[in-house]
Amino acid sequence: MTMIFGNPLPEASRLTVTGGSTTLAMADAKWFLRGITSNERYVTRQEKDQFVAKQQGLGRPNAICAALIPIRKKPSWWLLPQDERRRILEECSKHVAIGMKYLPAVARRLHHCRDLGDNEPFDFLTWFEYAASDAAAFDDLVAQLRASEEWNYVDRDTDVRLIRDDF
Repeated sequence: MTMIFGNPLPEASRLTVTGGSTTLAMADAKWFLRGITSNERYVTRQEKDQFVAKQQGLGRPNAICAALIPIRKKPSWWLLPQDERRRILEECSKHVAIGMKYLPAVARRLHHCRDLGDNEPFDFLTWFEYAASDAAAFDDLVAQLRASEEWNYVDRDTDVRLIRDDF
């Protein structure tokens, strides 16, 4: 676990990912994060169609590596109108285009936290899965995104890397 910006999460040796409407944290959990999948807010129809055509699903047998990257953006990001956020996200930062380059090797799912209320510690939980042979490509993907203009609006970013052990 690496803290990039902001307060770190407490160290934990394992991560449990659950789906559905789980609302209670496990008694011995070091931390508990919640998010929901939602509509894509910043992609065009063409971009969404390209993602659907190229991305493979989560849970692929060879994708034993994963990363959970919770992110919180500064209030100044949320004060921008959605079209301005889209301009920064794609026209300036090339967020969608960068992600597209790493498909299908890297699968991802974005979870929105802000939709759950003001008490969530992050705005987004991004889940990635990839094969061990694609770890360098994943590192490159994350480095490109963190070097973009969009990341000037990030005030909390933690990088949690995992290896699946459910064999």
